[in-house]
Amino acid sequence: MSDETFSLLRRQAVPSLNLTVEEYRHRVTGARHFHLAAEDDNNAFLVAFLTVPADSTGVAHILEHTALCGSRRYPVRDPFFMMVRRSLNTFMNAFTASDWTAYPFATRNRKDFHNLLQVYLDATFFPLLNPLDFAQEGHRVEPVDPANPAGELVYKGVVYNEMKGAMSAPTRRLAQTLQSHLFPTVTYHHNSGGEPEAIPGLTHDQLVAFHRRHYHPSNAVFMTYGDLPVAQHHAWFEEYALSRFSAEPMNLAVPDERRYTTPVTVEAPYALEPGEKTSRRTHVVVGWLLRPASDPLDYLTAHLLSGVLLDNSASPLLHALETSDLGSAPSELCGLDDSSREMTFACGLEGSERDGAAAVEDLVLSVLREVAEHGVPRAHVEAMLHQLELSQREIVGGGFPYGLRLMVNALGRTLHGGDLMTALDIDLALAELRRRVEDADFIPNLVRTWLLDNPHRVRVTLYPDIELDAHRRAQEQERLAHLAATLDEAGRAYLVEQTQQLAARQAHEDDPELLPRVGLTDVPANLRIAEGEEIRLEGMPAAWYSQGTNGLVYQQAILNLPALDPEQIDDLPLFCECLPEVGSADRDYMETQALQAAVTGGVRASHALRATVDDVARNRGLLIVSGKALIRNHAALACMLQETLLAPRFDELERLRELVAQSRVARESSVTDHG
Repeated sequence: MSDETFSLLRRQAVPSLNLTVEEYRHRVTGARHFHLAAEDDNNAFLVAFLTVPADSTGVAHILEHTALCGSRRYPVRDPFFMMVRRSLNTFMNAFTASDWTAYPFATRNRKDFHNLLQVYLDATFFPLLNPLDFAQEGHRVEPVDPANPAGELVYKGVVYNEMKGAMSAPTRRLAQTLQSHLFPTVTYHHNSGGEPEAIPGLTHDQLVAFHRRHYHPSNAVFMTYGDLPVAQHHAWFEEYALSRFSAEPMNLAVPDERRYTTPVTVEAPYALEPGEKTSRRTHVVVGWLLRPASDPLDYLTAHLLSGVLLDNSASPLLHALETSDLGSAPSELCGLDDSSREMTFACGLEGSERDGAAAVEDLVLSVLREVAEHGVPRAHVEAMLHQLELSQREIVGGGFPYGLRLMVNALGRTLHGGDLMTALDIDLALAELRRRVEDADFIPNLVRTWLLDNPHRVRVTLYPDIELDAHRRAQEQERLAHLAATLDEAGRAYLVEQTQQLAARQAHEDDPELLPRVGLTDVPANLRIAEGEEIRLEGMPAAWYSQGTNGLVYQQAILNLPALDPEQIDDLPLFCECLPEVGSADRDYMETQALQAAVTGGVRASHALRATVDDVARNRGLLIVSGKALIRNHAALACMLQETLLAPRFDELERLRELVAQSRVARESSVTDHG
């Protein structure tokens, strides 16, 4: 119901998710609040803002960092990480997307929720944005030798160094290059995280102005989930933030991108260390700009199309990419990207040659033409519809608490004018999609209209350049040398003084008692721990847990591993990778992949080392084969797990070569990120 501060706009139950969605609007500022009421004590909160940068200085990213460096009520240098030690949170973070910034947390403790809410609201709406924090988190210039201010200078800064590392990863550079050309005129053209060459161009005044413009309640969306009463949320929002603001006109919506009339071809280099081989190190990706993600039917249709073409090795486009000798493996960018206002679809190969880019594009287009002319098996389309239904019903966070995952999944579409209700409750749109796929020409027509006849297509060729890193370092040194030449004695003294002040600020120990905390008296004496029932199935011991899973069943087959020699231990991770990816029983790998998609939510093999309960020094190795399925496919899942374990097709040598090549490429591309 409405209260003094917020008006209730609508309320709708979502039976498939066991929750009720309530939409409110703040009477004064127009701030929106979506409450997902559920019988769940893991309460979650986020506040998000449309943040639409007009350049690649990383202003939204740096602001996210700097906002968490102290606020009016909590003037400590690092309230975020100090709260980690004073909280019982199940999640705390903040992140910057291409066009929005969000500050989420979750906790099962009500006092802790109140504490974290105060800190988050003060950090977002009333940050100090201290110039020294901007220098620390964003960028600054320091003498390499503080004792010699007239000597060489160096760039420093958390975001600056973070983005230098991130953008040195070929896949990240490939994604940014593709996005910047698929979106030539709107905010996605820019790197919201920040390009290392552009970050030093951002000033502190520009950061403050960006906060003033974007971090306003009239541009804010609040989301909450759980069993806390919504009236309590409204009272807290008003007390700690909204009462200090009035309405402001906002026009930050991202417009439609202007469409190309002919496809575009782009070549760009990425840095490779001198001495490394450059052959078969090129990435070739073809991308299309599709439709807005805010329409629920278009959103599901795009996911269906991507699944039909790329979901598994039985999918026509993925099969062609996996078996092509034009590259080593399908690109990590293959698939649908729904994170922008308008969706994009991409596919391609890595481990290619620069002069083979046209052949890769021809391969992709030839597969699409084949699908447009002959379609795909009805069973494959049904399998992808099954995957859509399963993803809607599954209660899983993927690193997030469940409620927070629901909110984040729908956030982008909501910020861009979509309907949160239909973003969460896809049953009607799914039913309409099922009706449409009854037409055998639906998928062929979709491939023609959305891809083949869509001229807004970009082919990106990212090729290795062993001289690029040295060239970039030389450019950076040239910029610093030019800056050094323009500094007078006072300017150099300022750099030294700033370095000393920042070091003093970093060394200063803030009083943690300025922040709220959870005490022992706030912690319930009893913990709710799931209890299972020991039963026997077909003479084998099993543990049965009754839990609300929203129509899904989960199974694990756990086997004790025998003693393994060192060579076998080295092979075990690769064995687990390959086990669910090869054929099983009398099926080849393509038939097995198609069956997995039709009746399960995936089969996975893993290994683990576990200590016994009564003796932590006594360990045992385990092989785990697991899967999930809709309840109606329970028996089929059990059969798949059994066949995966007992009858894998390790005689498919060509398939094994493909899997090993893909694994090698994935590990090589992950080195930079893990470094």
